Amino acid sequence: MEDILRPLYQERTSQQNTLGVIAVQKREKVSIFTENFDTVLLVIVKEAEEPVFIKHYLYGEKKASLFVVTETQLNEWLLLGSNRKVIEWLYHGKTLFDRNDFVHELKKEMREFPFYGRKIKMSIEFSRLIRRYTDGKAFFTNGHYLDAYNHVMHSLHHLARLAVIENGFYPEVTVWQQVKQMEPEIYKLYEELLTSDEDLQKRLELLFLASEFLIYSRAESGAAHLLSVIKEKESWTIQELLDHPEVKHYAVDLAILLEYLIEKSFVQELSVETKGHGIYHRYYQITDK
Repeated sequence: MEDILRPLYQERTSQQNTLGVIAVQKREKVSIFTENFDTVLLVIVKEAEEPVFIKHYLYGEKKASLFVVTETQLNEWLLLGSNRKVIEWLYHGKTLFDRNDFVHELKKEMREFPFYGRKIKMSIEFSRLIRRYTDGKAFFTNGHYLDAYNHVMHSLHHLARLAVIENGFYPEVTVWQQVKQMEPEIYKLYEELLTSDEDLQKRLELLFLASEFLIYSRAESGAAHLLSVIKEKESWTIQELLDHPEVKHYAVDLAILLEYLIEKSFVQELSVETKGHGIYHRYYQITDK
């Protein structure tokens, strides 16, 4: 394989802009990891006009994909978990070229998973979890059980990913295999939702009861990043929090996350008078415990 495909990446290795080249082979007959290509060549570059550039090739009776990505885009995917197949490629791919140990250090960082990165990723997953769980509960209360089921299933995925991150690992595409080993209690909830003989309404009712505690038990660690930001000063407006350069990664779910943290007494609201009679600005601050 390497000899045949070498011309696809060899010229790039002589360019200072190229940081690394990784090859990923299809491991099963049908592979979600490589999108059914026999080989994926991941080329990481310092900068480019487009953050992602893709080309597809044929060699013999096989298919190859050349995937060029900038360092900035790659770091964003790693932080947000928004392109899980690339995480798989980094974990399982073979390094063909590595400028100044860039790929080696990147893989090392992924294995060690620095705590700073974990805190942001956990808040991203926790905010998504709260969004899905809250919306699912609202659909359930209003009798829309299929919509509730869809949101609950997503909330369990976020809970699973949160648990994996909390254990110091990146969530992989096969996240439920990871969770089965690390957090069997969460896996059991997922399994029961899928396979229980109870009718859908009863399954959802039982799951809401069981997951409530599991979510609350992770609230402090899941929201640790946001709580640490709020502690930086006495009080915040919603816009000040939205403008924070790190909070922006989960800004879309910030309002509902704040409501949950107020409900659970991690955060409290503060009323500040406006010019309008009886109308107050709503500020947020850490609850004194």
